[in-house]
Amino acid sequence: MTVTLNVRARLRSLPLPAAAAACLLSFVAFWMAQRAANVTMLDLSVYRAEGETVLAGGDLYAMRATSANLPTTYPPFAALLFTPLTLLGVPEMRTLATAGNLLLLLALVHLSLRLVGRDRPETALWAAAVLVWCEPVWTTLRYGQINLLIAVAVLWDLTRRGNNRWAGVGTGLATAVKLTPGLFVVLMLIVGLARAREHGWAWNAWLRQAATATGVFAAVTVASAVILPYDSRRFWTEMIFETSRVGRTEETANQSLSGVLARLMHTTDPGHWWLVTALLVGVAGITVAVRAALRGDRPVAVVACATTALLVSPISWSHHWVWCVPVLILLATRVPAGWTVAVGLVFASFALWWVPHAPAPVRLELHQNGWQMLLSGLYTLVGLGLLAAFALRLRGEVRLPRQAVAKE
Repeated sequence: MTVTLNVRARLRSLPLPAAAAACLLSFVAFWMAQRAANVTMLDLSVYRAEGETVLAGGDLYAMRATSANLPTTYPPFAALLFTPLTLLGVPEMRTLATAGNLLLLLALVHLSLRLVGRDRPETALWAAAVLVWCEPVWTTLRYGQINLLIAVAVLWDLTRRGNNRWAGVGTGLATAVKLTPGLFVVLMLIVGLARAREHGWAWNAWLRQAATATGVFAAVTVASAVILPYDSRRFWTEMIFETSRVGRTEETANQSLSGVLARLMHTTDPGHWWLVTALLVGVAGITVAVRAALRGDRPVAVVACATTALLVSPISWSHHWVWCVPVLILLATRVPAGWTVAVGLVFASFALWWVPHAPAPVRLELHQNGWQMLLSGLYTLVGLGLLAAFALRLRGEVRLPRQAVAKE
């Protein structure tokens, strides 16, 4: 413990230029490693194809793009956001996406540190230099995904002051793009109603954020329906229910409860087993998040809500777990260093790719043995472990006085 404290003290004492240089060198090495690995950025190409389809007036959900024949899976609003990508050539688009995602990682680290009350520029740079090598971050940049943008938008809201009029906008926009951040709106609403009940049903910051997020989501979704009526009708009445469009449930990259159950049961469809498990975990997870928020522990509330969304989603690809950034930063401030290192190794080891896996139509994931299933479910196990640890800790904590929580 003394050694750990000394290391942390030495890192904090290093000047800002040293931290900036270390971060820059790490990012450059990361960029070179991605180029050496010939990353394809397939998802980014799909986003560009969506923008082209919208501008050409084509059928958004009949479109297929790239050599992998990938379909559109997001709501129409996302396709409208992707139209500027059509102004760039493919090399320029990939370069801009890589640079943009690295900047978004810095923003996510900064917001995560602000969330836990440790917001220092040197700390953010040192942390980003290390966290860029986590598998979810690597895979996000490999595919040109938007996961970092979604996480930053949500955390921007949840690190604002309670009276900030813009708090909620980021979550509303993120939900309009990718639906799963909507669980944060549920958290805001439940906590807001609980606080209102305690204070004579008075309006509060949580309710304001929930209302703003809901209003923004509704406004951009309606606007998208006006611009793209046919695609909007198809998405909200048909495509939203076709989870198979996103990918195969049993794939190793699927780090949600449904993926783990599919591999455990050696089936492509865990069916009612997943529905029951997801319902139980979802209720338990959101309860932990709400209780943490009501006790004034916003960092735990945010991490618990994000983890719950990842666990209960039908598909949570490994790159969706960029929420490992706030998870690891929270753990670094709350638990012994050994636990933080252990969880960090899970996300940095790429262990889920050590097991047999193959693209369709081969289904090697259905024939994994016990050890292979363990490795291919590590993110899910970490998520369940976090929720259990948070629940146990909350049982032993005393709730903050009403005067303290009312300030949020």
